[in-house]
Parts: sequence; structure tokens; C-alpha cells
Amino acid sequence: MHVPDGFLNAPVSVATGAVAVAAVAVSLRGARRELDERTAPLAGLVAAFVFAVQMLNFPVGAGTSGHLMGGALAAILVGPCTAVLCIAVVLLMQGLLFADGGLTALGTNITLIGLVTVVVGYGVFKAALRVLPRNPGAVGAASFAGALISVPVAAVVFAGLYAVGGTADVSLGRVLAAMAGVHVLIGIGEALITAATVGAVLAVRPDLVRGAAHMARPALILRNGSPSAPERERAPEPESASAPAPVAANAPGRPTRPLWLGGLAVTVILAAFVSFYASADPDGLERVATDEGIIEEAEQHGLADSPLADYGVESVDDARLSTALAGAAGVAVTLAVGSGVFVAVRRARTPSRAEPGPEAARREPENA
Repeated sequence: MHVPDGFLNAPVSVATGAVAVAAVAVSLRGARRELDERTAPLAGLVAAFVFAVQMLNFPVGAGTSGHLMGGALAAILVGPCTAVLCIAVVLLMQGLLFADGGLTALGTNITLIGLVTVVVGYGVFKAALRVLPRNPGAVGAASFAGALISVPVAAVVFAGLYAVGGTADVSLGRVLAAMAGVHVLIGIGEALITAATVGAVLAVRPDLVRGAAHMARPALILRNGSPSAPERERAPEPESASAPAPVAANAPGRPTRPLWLGGLAVTVILAAFVSFYASADPDGLERVATDEGIIEEAEQHGLADSPLADYGVESVDDARLSTALAGAAGVAVTLAVGSGVFVAVRRARTPSRAEPGPEAARREPENA
């Protein structure tokens, strides 16, 4: 649901731009609490993964396709503030390199895809966890619910923005109904991708899924090779043989490189190879805009002549190779920019906050 230039008037575009700037500024501060030395590079990989999966349009019927927005997914994996930054990086790369999403509409797209989906998706996710059993399966179910609801809500917010500052004289009731209807279907695809991805990471490295921190058991502090007496007193008793094991809060001895390399390999395969088989049908917003006559107000992208516009390499005639090179380049740039941002944010933490003591470490999963 990348909004092009020309759909919304200047005042609304400026207003959403201001909202986007404020959201990014707040997220830069909040991400300092969410990121550590292990998760900062992984957050860059999450941004690259979202970029790759957004290239994979899937059909939803009636000549319409959809793609992942990724707000709920990123928030569950790395935290809501870091997720806003992830999506902002993805949208910036798409707008500047691939002419996807208008330049004057960048604030609108960050607001819809990077803020609304994160806030709604993560909020629904956390609310669902409060009523579901405390086990890994609940995380998958809550992920599905959060992602599913976040997409049509973002579509409804777009309809509201169009009611205020739309540039075409159309029936707003029809726009609202059409946007909500098609994005419910797209939301199902988003929910399936989100739940599957979260489940995969949860299966191999549950300690790196921030949304699963509620299941964490604080790691015991070893003294002379055994837990200290106070820690033994605080350590919970085993619940039962059939009860699901809680996720370890910290795994300082487990390297993140295998997960990072495996995730990068999957990301490159999706962007460079699988994306060639993505649906060519217009996405939900483009379909509604075409049906309602809004598409006539779309303006040509300011970087439409860029070498990677429309996710292809201008000088390469072979369509498959062109898509592969563009996808790989997008992953590389998004990963580099995202990782640089998150490592810088992590290092900007004050020493007192960057190195919490044992008591703070035990409280961190609940206070994050």
C-alpha cells in the first residue's frame, strides 16, 4: 500500500510528514532501550527481510494482489520503536532507489506502513498474549492476530486521510468500503507470513524474539560454578513435565552469527529469485484507485528514470536477471543502511543505561 505522489493534497502530505518525523524521533530514543550488541545487527537484517518480502506480491483474487507491510512482524521480533525505524529505512530505500512510493508521500507511507501497522499490530499482539496460554503457540497466534488486524486498520486510516485531503472527487464511502474489504484479504496473507516467520525464529532462537520476553526466565547468576543462594530462592520450581518450557531470558554464550547468516541467505533468495514469480496484478490500493478514478491523480515519480526503478536494472535486458540484481542490490543497501542506523543508535546509549546491573537485567523483559 505505497501511496504515490498526487493522491493527497499538500496540507495532508505535510501533516503526515510531520507525524512521520515525530514518530522516527521518538523511535530513535525508544530503540536505545530495545537494542543491545546482539540485536542491533539483527534489526538491520529484519529491515532487509521486510524489503525482500515486500517484493513478493501474492494474489488475493479478482485481479488484485497484496504484499507484506511488515510493521507487526518487525515489532514482534525487535520491538515497536526499532520496528518503526526498520520500516522507515525500507520505505526510504524503496522511494529513493526503486521509485516505489511517492517522494512527497514518504511521510504518508511511513505513517501508514511504519507507524499505524506497528502500533496496531503490536498492541493487538500484546493484548492477545494477556488472554492466551503462556506458551510458544500463543506467540504465533497473537502474531497472526496482530498482523491480520493491522493491515485493514492502515487501509481505513488512508481512507480517512483521503476524506480530508484527497485530490479526486470520489465517493468516500465506496473508497472506505473497498479499501477495508480488499485489505482484510491482504491482511490474511500478512498474518500467515508474520506467524510463520515469528514461529521459525522462535523455534531456533526464542531469546531473540522480543515479543516472547514475557515467557523469559531470568538466567541464574553463577558463583563458583553454581547458582548463588538468593538466586536459588528466587528461581521458580519446575511446573510439570507437560508444561511448556519458558524461554531463556539471556543466552550470552550463543552466537547470533548462524541465525544472521541463515536469515540473510533466505532474504537474498526471496529478493533475488522468488520475487521474479510474484503476482503482477495491481496491489489493493492501486486496484481501488483504478476502480474509483483516483489513479488519474497520480503523479510521475521524481526518480522514475533511476537505474533500479520498478525493481529492475535498466541496462539488463533479461527480465529474470534484472529482477535478481535489483533485489540483491536492494537487500544489500537496506541491510547496510539499517545496520548502520541501529548500531549507531545502540552506541548512543549512555553508559549507565547500556550496562544494566543484574537486577535491571532481570526486570528488563517485563519493562521493555
